[in-house]
Amino acid sequence: MGDMTDLTPPRVLTVAGSDSGGGAGIQADLKTMMALGVYGMSVIAAVTAQNSLGVQGYWELPPEAVRAQLDSVLGDIGAQAIKTGMLASPVLVETVAEVLAGVDAPVVVDPVGVSKHGDALLAPEAVDTVKSLLLRTATVVTPNLWEVSQLTGVKVEDERDLRRAADAILELGPTWALIKGGHLPGAPVDLLTDGTREFRFTAERHDNRHTHGTGCTLASAIASYLALGEDVPAAVEKAKAYVTGAIAHGFPLGRGIGPVDHAWRTRP
Repeated sequence: MGDMTDLTPPRVLTVAGSDSGGGAGIQADLKTMMALGVYGMSVIAAVTAQNSLGVQGYWELPPEAVRAQLDSVLGDIGAQAIKTGMLASPVLVETVAEVLAGVDAPVVVDPVGVSKHGDALLAPEAVDTVKSLLLRTATVVTPNLWEVSQLTGVKVEDERDLRRAADAILELGPTWALIKGGHLPGAPVDLLTDGTREFRFTAERHDNRHTHGTGCTLASAIASYLALGEDVPAAVEKAKAYVTGAIAHGFPLGRGIGPVDHAWRTRP
């Protein structure tokens, strides 16, 4: 830590899966962090073989490899925020949760269950570990509606169900819940609450199917703004603005679903 000066940007660590196609996972996280002016670091929990058509396979890293990466980064460099994504198995969720329980930096948990293509990225038996160990380490947890029902059994059918869903998530121990209502009919609404304060974020719906990486990108953007010193509501608001632009600028890639554009603010 000795020589770090004002020249060293805030550091953000992502603990997630690698997406060989570059649009989601570790790759999306690092691109987002660079776009938002923080220094990104990565702990790879799983490797996916993945492209615009879907996930063709994934391989978990051994828990000791994940633990060693965490110890290397946190022991030497430290982090002003941490983001978790695809953790795949109960033992990896447990390994990461154990380390995060001892960390002071804000933690953004994206409780990844399935990919945009519907491919499972979390073993069914790992859901309980996420519920019992991981969510209580979270400053903010960012489930979509499918993940809400996977974690709590609450089915969100319209905007009125969002608060019930958020309260069910908060019972699992995170400080804030951001329930992403993008899959509801009508204008997309996200609900952010800590159980007392409540914020609703609406965005226009972009008629663009190139949305691969949206969830990873949002969680990383929130972590980046927290590292830059924003409080949770402001971090979520700024992250939403970044992601909305990235979706609007999503582009075709391969023969399937293209990615959001992480570089949309700087692309000529």
